[in-house]
Amino acid sequence: VHRLRSVDNLFVVVQEFKDYQFKENKEDALKDLEDLVKKLPWTDPLKVWELNNSLKKKKTKRKKHNLQSPASREKLNDGGEEGGADQNNANDQEDCAQNPVAVEPAGGQDTEKPQGVTSRNGVEEEEDNEQSDVKAEVQASSESGTKVGDSQTGEGEAKVLRFRVTCNRAGDKHSFTSNEAARDFGGAVQEHFHWKADMTNFDVEVLLNIHNNEVVVGIALTEESLHRRNITHFGPTTLRSTLAYGMLRLCDPQPTDIIVDPMCGTGAIPIEGAAEWPYCYHIAGDNSPQAVKRAANNICSLLRKNESKDSSTALGIPLDIIQWDICNLPLRTGSVDIVVTDMPFGKRIGSKKKNWDLYPACLMEMGRICTPGTGRAVLLTQDKKCFAKALSRVGHIWRRAQTVWVNVGGLHAAVYLLRRTWERAEERRSFW
Repeated sequence: VHRLRSVDNLFVVVQEFKDYQFKENKEDALKDLEDLVKKLPWTDPLKVWELNNSLKKKKTKRKKHNLQSPASREKLNDGGEEGGADQNNANDQEDCAQNPVAVEPAGGQDTEKPQGVTSRNGVEEEEDNEQSDVKAEVQASSESGTKVGDSQTGEGEAKVLRFRVTCNRAGDKHSFTSNEAARDFGGAVQEHFHWKADMTNFDVEVLLNIHNNEVVVGIALTEESLHRRNITHFGPTTLRSTLAYGMLRLCDPQPTDIIVDPMCGTGAIPIEGAAEWPYCYHIAGDNSPQAVKRAANNICSLLRKNESKDSSTALGIPLDIIQWDICNLPLRTGSVDIVVTDMPFGKRIGSKKKNWDLYPACLMEMGRICTPGTGRAVLLTQDKKCFAKALSRVGHIWRRAQTVWVNVGGLHAAVYLLRRTWERAEERRSFW
């Protein structure tokens, strides 16, 4: 489960409430959350947490050091998801509306369909941007803060466990903030278990996820999100590795496929592709020398990581990077099987106005390099209006097969799966 690639975080569910009725009065609503702690079935989830912990200790000796790091929560630990009892949880502030992310049962995104990039309902609510108080990490009430008692994890250790409560809340009908929910719920957890509250050096992280009327209480099994697993040099719009994986899954790469990311940025997509689909050949490119440099550094980091794992079998990775112009790619017509890229949204990079010219030109050039009939493209953009217009202009070479809605940093974006028609694309006068 920890090795699944499309999951940001893993937690064991203590209990899930599909339609939790919150009281309108703030004090009453918070009192209900406090009272909930005593009624929850903690025993089995804590056994799972303990088993997970013992496996982690065998796997790495740096656990204690890792726990010291303040709530950066961005370690290269694996996370995963398993049907029924475990759910995916996007921990970044902006992604609260897809929390927890919807997945297929029995094995999650990794075993069924490649729709690992969709949210629970396929669309995000508009209230995303109101979540200023998401992911509150609030110290439980100071009362009994130093009380000593036996931990209730089944071992009866003398050591008092340290804990924190993290609340992720989405929805505009709650009378309380995440901070208040985490504070009061945390106070009740402390009273119930006699654990000690600690925001940074904690053993147990209790998760309280509230999405409109849905409440999920869980215990975190990953200390930090794995979505930055491949990236060491970040750019202004670096894509999560988990989302990159979902996009690659969507186009179903086959051995010997040539996969191109013509606007690779820091290389999240091709690096994930080379790591997970080593029997394909990956080409990454960008028009920005700075982006190409960052991507090259990320590739070097991955190579070093591979070498340190097992120097005897470190043979490099099937990935090259080049600086180029997206509208005039140095690739032969019909020579590429798959194009996967994160297109400029026109917010941090480029502009909406520029996209009106850029998008049709990109789609034409991608159509030229893709194999007619079998070529496919998976493209991510938030500028959906512009993309739809551009696609209508190149409808003779690209046919839209599927659209998957995703939340990218609080922005409501879409991943489009396009299939190449048999129509010949117009030849460009090549200077290669």
